Amino acid sequence: MSTPDDRRYTDQHEWALVQGTDGTGTTAEAGTIVRVGITDHAQDALGDIVFVQLPSVGDEVGPGTPMGEVESTKSVSDVYAPVAGVVAAVNDALADTPEMINADPYGAGWLVEISVPGEGGDPIGALLDAAAYQALVDGS
Repeated sequence: MSTPDDRRYTDQHEWALVQGTDGTGTTAEAGTIVRVGITDHAQDALGDIVFVQLPSVGDEVGPGTPMGEVESTKSVSDVYAPVAGVVAAVNDALADTPEMINADPYGAGWLVEISVPGEGGDPIGALLDAAAYQALVDGS
């Protein structure tokens, strides 16, 4: 299973990748857009994904709180927000083709984009890096 180095991870098996700023306010005030999905490990453990319930654009989410569900032929699992902010976009393509999460969990299978307020610093810096997430998955 792959664990790309360009993003951060949660212990609930979500990934977060900074996409840039949301274009609001000055550079110092602009929010950061963070794209979120589930990991390759998570999609593999779930099996064939058949349905995805995502939050709506404009919904506020908080770190570690449920923001949607992924349903597979095996089970239903909550998806947790890795950061606090406002949902700026959802991957509408998943409504018709949720299996994209299985096929490309780090690309076309992304779930939502969250606008994180521009408070400075790295909004995903406190999350696990690829090595720490892989150690978690491996049970190290």
